[in-house]
Amino acid sequence: DLLDSLLQELNPEPLKFRMAALAQDNFWFNKSQCDDAERLYFEKLSGAKVDGLVSEDDMVLASKLSALELENKALKKVTDDLKSLIAKLESRVVALEGGKPAAAAPAAAAAADEEDDDVDLFGSEDEEESEEKKRITEERLKAYAEKKSKKPQIIAKTSVLLDVKPWDDETDMKEMLGAVKSVEMEGLVWGANKLIPIGYGINKLQVMCTVEDEKVSIEELQEKIEAFEDFVQSCDVAAMNKI
Repeated sequence: DLLDSLLQELNPEPLKFRMAALAQDNFWFNKSQCDDAERLYFEKLSGAKVDGLVSEDDMVLASKLSALELENKALKKVTDDLKSLIAKLESRVVALEGGKPAAAAPAAAAAADEEDDDVDLFGSEDEEESEEKKRITEERLKAYAEKKSKKPQIIAKTSVLLDVKPWDDETDMKEMLGAVKSVEMEGLVWGANKLIPIGYGINKLQVMCTVEDEKVSIEELQEKIEAFEDFVQSCDVAAMNKI
C-alpha cells in the first residue's frame, strides 16, 4: 500500500492503466534466430548450398549422380571404340570382296585411322592379325586367279546349212561334194549332206557344217566354195543356228 501511494504521488495516472499499456507492447526476443531460419529456408528452395543443412538424402543423391556421370563417360568411350572398330572392319570387308567402297567409306576409314592413335583396343596383336589376314587374302586371290585361268572357256559355235548349186544337170555332184569338203579351215567341221531336186533334172547340194565364230568367217567359206567354178554356180546360206 505504501508503494502504491508513492507511485500515485509521482504519477497520478492509475497503475492499472499503465500495466495495460505495457501488456499491449510486443517484444521479439528471438528475431535474429527467425531471420536466420527464414534465410536458410529460402536458400534451400532456390537450390543454393546451405552450410550445415546438407541432409543424408542429399548426400546419397549426389553420390548417385557422380556415379552416373562416370558410367556415362565410360559408355561413351566404349561406343566410340566400337564405332572405330566397325569402320575398320567395313573397310577390310570391302577390300576382301575386291569392290570399290562407297563414297562414305573413305571418310569413315580416314576417321578410323585418325582415332587409331587414341584408341588401341588390341594393341600390337591387332597389327599382327592385320598382316596375317592380308597374307591369307593375297593367297586366296592368287589361287582364284589360277583356278579361273585353268577353267575351259566356252567356245561360241554356229551350225550352218549351205545350198551349193551346180551349173547344170551334167555337173558331177560327187566331185562337187568332194571339192566342197576339201575346204579346210581351223574351226571348221563338215557334217551331213544330201541332194535336193530343184527342177529340169538339176539337183542342189545341201551340206551341213559347224564353225567356231572366232576362227571361221562364213562369207570367206562361201568364197572358197564358189572358187570351184567348174562345179559351183553359187553358194548360199540356207539356215544357221547358234550352238
